Amino acid sequence: MMNETSGPLSELAAKTQEIYERNAARFDAERPKSLHERGWIERFLEAQTPGGRLLDLGCGTGDPIASFIAGRGFRVTGIDAAPAMLAIARRKAPAGDWRLADMRTLDLPERFGGIIGWDSFFHLTQDEQRAVLPRLVRHLTEPGVLLLTVGPDRGEVDGRVGDDRVYHASLSPDEYRSILESVGLRIVDFVAEDPTCDFHTVLLARFAS
Repeated sequence: MMNETSGPLSELAAKTQEIYERNAARFDAERPKSLHERGWIERFLEAQTPGGRLLDLGCGTGDPIASFIAGRGFRVTGIDAAPAMLAIARRKAPAGDWRLADMRTLDLPERFGGIIGWDSFFHLTQDEQRAVLPRLVRHLTEPGVLLLTVGPDRGEVDGRVGDDRVYHASLSPDEYRSILESVGLRIVDFVAEDPTCDFHTVLLARFAS
């Protein structure tokens, strides 16, 4: 279970965008580029049509995940709520499709074969996550693969971006399963604190066959 923290976490949850805005350059400099996520991303891409359209949810500076996916020949749309993060993404990859958007109100004209929310979706509160999951599914087409980092169990914690505290939350695995099944997806893998992936908890889901 995620360790509960004391203090006004609900207030901290409202500051995520400004925290990343303030720390964009430092985040980009300190964010590991070794791609410890590669194994999961490869699984995500295996289900995709070559050259297909994918959405990077909370793309940050686009490095290393969006750049890796684009390098494999996929069309990547990256969204983020922090303009300073997107400015770095545009400087690094001027030809990229980088858009200012909030996943809580996501309403894009395109649909995507896959959506990845790595170290981004878990900044939403529990109620926001419940509301956003169906919204994400509405942006999917077949094969409809969803890859998220979440927490190992229901809870709220704080982490760090630069010198700032930042909010994290998770539902329980059973609740994620119930919500996704209600909108046509099934969880095909859920690994809590994966030691091969810097101890991230990873959820992989796709349309039920």
